Formats: sequence, structure tokens, C-alpha cells
Amino acid sequence: MLEYHVTIERETADLGLIFMRPLYRDRDPERLAKTIQEWLKKKIEGSGRRGGIVGLSGGIDSAVVAALLKKVCGFQMLAVIMPCHSQENDVKDAYKVAESLDFPHILVDLTPVYDALVKSVSSAVDDDFEVLPLANAKPRLRMTTLYMLGQQRRYLVCGTGNKAELTIGYFTKHGDSGVDVLPLGDLLKQEVRELARYLEIPEEIIAKPPSAGLWKGQTDEGEIGFSYDLIDKYLAGGDVPVEVKDKIEEMNRRSSHKRDVPPVCVIDDDDTTQRW
Repeated sequence: MLEYHVTIERETADLGLIFMRPLYRDRDPERLAKTIQEWLKKKIEGSGRRGGIVGLSGGIDSAVVAALLKKVCGFQMLAVIMPCHSQENDVKDAYKVAESLDFPHILVDLTPVYDALVKSVSSAVDDDFEVLPLANAKPRLRMTTLYMLGQQRRYLVCGTGNKAELTIGYFTKHGDSGVDVLPLGDLLKQEVRELARYLEIPEEIIAKPPSAGLWKGQTDEGEIGFSYDLIDKYLAGGDVPVEVKDKIEEMNRRSSHKRDVPPVCVIDDDDTTQRW
């Protein structure tokens, strides 16, 4: 269990980076669960929705959000398994979580939709796409699917990003970040693990190497270049190797556009001077 409490101290304009300070107060998983559940209930009721919907990947973050939604909404929620050239084990793990915790779930296979999209766009521009644009199309299709189902059922779309991912920009713009609420957005990765154990998520899901499943063999930490534990330590005000600190801050700077509302060019009524 973590022995520090993370709070925002200040935000600098030059970095756009949220600096943290440890208060050494225990954020135990029971309190986290209760707080998030109350927050979700208010957000759902305040939006006039009937429940919540989340994409279920077979990983720990989506499992935790689905478990919390079940506690808040009962069966007025939905977890959607959306394979898209996905690993078979990820689909099996998603079913394992849903069946273990007994919450409503469906499968929507996006593979044929994705293939048709790639074929259509590629033929239109007569171009061979690089790996990343192709990979990022998958979470963007999942976002579209969740909003289609969410609007039909009047469910709030719930994201699964945690504080570490949000800080370094480890998410797809208008993909897995295209959501209404982020219940885990203030939690470090280790806090997500502790919360998962409290919610009785199967241990094999908790211990599974985090992966966005964008391509075969892809893992979060392999792509990032260092562990979530180091990001957690940095965000909690601990000492990390200087090269890790520098990379986290550089990733935060470069990904600021992902966290910002799109800028608007405002025209001054008096002299048509642009205000930025």
C-alpha cells in the first residue's frame, strides 16, 4: 500500500507539467474506491445519464473502471470488448474479468471495420501507412463504438487512463482519451494495482504486463522506455535518475496538445486583431 498522498502543488507555464509534493498520508484502496464511486454517481446523475459504459481490454485499468461502474450502477452499465487484430489472450482475459465480477458485457469485433477503413483510406491516397497511424486508428474506432452505444443507451463514456499515462501523454488523442470522465486520472499506477486487489480483480490480470495491444509484443513500459514505478516515484516527489526525469518532462511537454482544449482563433470586434 502506498504511504504517500499525491496532490497538485503548482503548474508552470514553461513546462505545462504538474509538480507534486508528498504529504505522506495513506490513500488506502477502500477510501479510493468509496471516493471514486461517489464521484461517478454524481457525474452520471449530473449528466442526466442512466449509467456508464467502458471499453474492456483485458488489462487492469479497464477492469478496475468496470468493477467500479458495477458497484455504482448495478446492471445499468456495459463493458465492451472490442478486438481489432487483438491478441487472443487479451480477449480471454476480458471475458475472465467480466465473468468473475458478473457485470454486463458484449463483444464488438472491429477487425473487419478497421480493415475496410485502412483499405479505403490507403487506396484514396495511394500510400503505405506507417505503423503508428495504423495503430492509433484502433483506439479511435473503439471511441466511436463506445459513443455510439453510450448515446443509444444514455450511458456516460468512462475512460481508463491513470495519472502516469496522462502526465506523459501515453494515450491516443481522440482515441482512449475521447471520453466523458476519467475515474482513475488522479491515481498512480501502484494505486490502481492496490485498488484492483481491493475490488477482487483476478490476480493474473493485476500481474499482467500493461499493454495497449496496438501491435504484437507491444508493452507500455517497453514503448515508454522505463517502468510505471519510476513515473509514480517521480510524480510523488521522489528521486529518480536524471535521464528518467528529463524524459518524463520532455514527454509531458511534447504531449501538451493532447491534454489541452483545441485553441480557438478569437477575432477582436474592434480591429480584427487576433487574440491568442
